[in-house]
Amino acid sequence: MNANIHSSLAMEAPPMGEPIAIQALSWKQGLFLTAGAVTAFHLAYAFPPLGFLIILYLHCLFQLAALPTPRKAFYFGLIAGYAVYAPPLTFFWRIFGWPAIVLWTVLAFWLGLFVALARLCRSRFGRLAVVLVPLVWVGLEYFRSEVYYLRFSWLNVGCAFSCSPQVFSATHLGMYGVALALMLAVAPLSLLSKTRARIGLSVCVFALGCLVNLPAGPEAAPSPKAVRVAGLQMEFPAELELPGALDKLVARHPEAELLVLSEYTFDGPVSDRVKAWCRQHQKYLIVGGKDWISGTDFFNTAFVVGPDGEVVFRQVKSVPIQFFKDGRPAGERRVWGSPWGRLGICVCYDLSYRRVTDDLIRQGAQAIIAPTMDVADWGEYQHRLHARVGPVRAAEYGVPIFRVCSSGISQLINRSGRVVASAAFPGEQETIAGSFEPAEKGQLPLDAWLAPISLCGTAAMILWLLGKAVLGKCSKP
Repeated sequence: MNANIHSSLAMEAPPMGEPIAIQALSWKQGLFLTAGAVTAFHLAYAFPPLGFLIILYLHCLFQLAALPTPRKAFYFGLIAGYAVYAPPLTFFWRIFGWPAIVLWTVLAFWLGLFVALARLCRSRFGRLAVVLVPLVWVGLEYFRSEVYYLRFSWLNVGCAFSCSPQVFSATHLGMYGVALALMLAVAPLSLLSKTRARIGLSVCVFALGCLVNLPAGPEAAPSPKAVRVAGLQMEFPAELELPGALDKLVARHPEAELLVLSEYTFDGPVSDRVKAWCRQHQKYLIVGGKDWISGTDFFNTAFVVGPDGEVVFRQVKSVPIQFFKDGRPAGERRVWGSPWGRLGICVCYDLSYRRVTDDLIRQGAQAIIAPTMDVADWGEYQHRLHARVGPVRAAEYGVPIFRVCSSGISQLINRSGRVVASAAFPGEQETIAGSFEPAEKGQLPLDAWLAPISLCGTAAMILWLLGKAVLGKCSKP
C-alpha cells in the first residue's frame, strides 16, 4: 500500500519549484541512514576498489534531508560529520591536543549545515531541489576546502578516487565536479517510486564501480623530452650533512638532472656549501628553506639552485598551515621557465588547494614539483591521506607531479594520475627517482568555474532563506 501511494505521488508530482509532500523520516530511519553514510565513506577510503561506495555516502546524506525539521536534519548531519571526520583525523589530537575536538566540530558543522539546507531546499523548492541540493553540496565543499581561514580540502568526495584517476580524465571534471555529478545522479531518485529508486541507485553504483575498477592503461615509452629526477627524504637534516647526502643521491642515480629535497631542509636560505656542490656537479636542485624577512618573520620558500651555484628561481608557500609558525603567505605565484619547460612549484600544503594549482596551470605550468614536509610523528595515516592529493591533481590537469616529502610518502606521478614510483614512510634517507615528460599544456577541469558559481549560488540561497525567515517573523502580529 505504501509503495502504491509513493508511486502515485511520483507520477502526479507538482510542477518544478512547487513544494512537494515529503514522507518524514523517523529517528530510527535517520540513524540507519547516518550509519549507512558513515560506513560507505570509510569503506570507500579504506579500500581503493570500493571507492565507488562514496556515491552511497552522498545518497544517504540526501535522504537525511527528509527528516521532520531542519534542526533535526542539522543534528543528524553533525553526528555523521563527527563519525566521518574524527576517526581518520585522530592525528589532530597528536598535533594539537584537546583543541582537536574543536577542529573536528568545525568539519562536522559543514556536513550538518548541508543536510539542514538540503531539508529546506526539498521543502521550499520542491522538485527543483534535485538540482539545487547538488549545487549546495559543491558550494559548501568548495568554501570549506578553499575559501575561509580554516580551509581543509582533505577527506572530500573527490579524494576517494585518488587510486582511480580515470574518473577525472574520463569526465574532464575535478574533485568538485565529480562530487557534483554524483550528487546529481542520486538526487533525482527521490522523485521515483521506491522500487525504481532502488533500481536507479543500483545502476549508478554498478556503473561507477566499473569506472573505478578499470585496469590501468599501458605505460608510455620514455620520451627524449623527459626530465630525469631524483629526490631524497630527510627530516630536519643538519646543514653539514647535506653535501654528503647529495653525493649519495647522485651515486645512486647519476642520470638525474634535477634533484629535489623537502620543504624546510634549511632553517634559512640555501647554504654556500650546497651552492658550491651544485656548481661542482652541474646539477639543478629544488630545496625548501626560509627566506628571512626579520629576526622572527620569514617566507617558507622553495629555492631553485642552478648548475652555476646561484639561486635562479624561488617560490614562496601560498597557504601556510594554520596554527603553525609556517611563514607569511606568498604575494604572488609564478612558474619557473626551466630547461625542460614551465614548471610550477607547490610548497607542501599548496598542492591541496585548487585556487593555487589552478593559477599555476593558467600560467602554463607543464608539470608540478612539490617539496613537502610531513613530520614522522604525525603518523602513517596522516602521510597516506596527504598522498591522496597528488594523483588527484595530476589527473585533474593532465600534468606530471614529483612530490618529495621529508618522511614519506614521496611520489612520482604521471600525467594520467598514476603513481609510477614512491618512497615509503618514514623512509629516512630513502630515495625516489624516475623521469617524466612535461605536458604540452595543462588543462583546467570544468569545475574550475562550476565550483565558484555553486558557491555564489549557495550564498545567495542562504541569504534568501534568511531574509524570508526574518520577514516571516516581522509580519507576525
